[in-house]
Amino acid sequence: MVEVIMSVITVRIDRETKKRMEQMKEVNWSEVVRRAIRERMNEGDAPNKALAVMLNERFRIVAPKGYDSTRVIRAWRDSVRWKRQ
Repeated sequence: MVEVIMSVITVRIDRETKKRMEQMKEVNWSEVVRRAIRERMNEGDAPNKALAVMLNERFRIVAPKGYDSTRVIRAWRDSVRWKRQ
């Protein structure tokens, strides 16, 4: 079993909202707030991810046709001084 330690935060809402929330007893409002916070944090990551993808595509090097990377890797591994005998 994994124990998750949670922190407590306080959220201020107007009275009308509080009354409406109390009428919806089946809703776990703590979970609603947790999800909203996570979604907002993920939205903040989206521009960084988009930039990373764009830069990766822009600077990606495409190997020439017929290039065999396994042959190059094998040659490099066979040439290193510390290879196993």
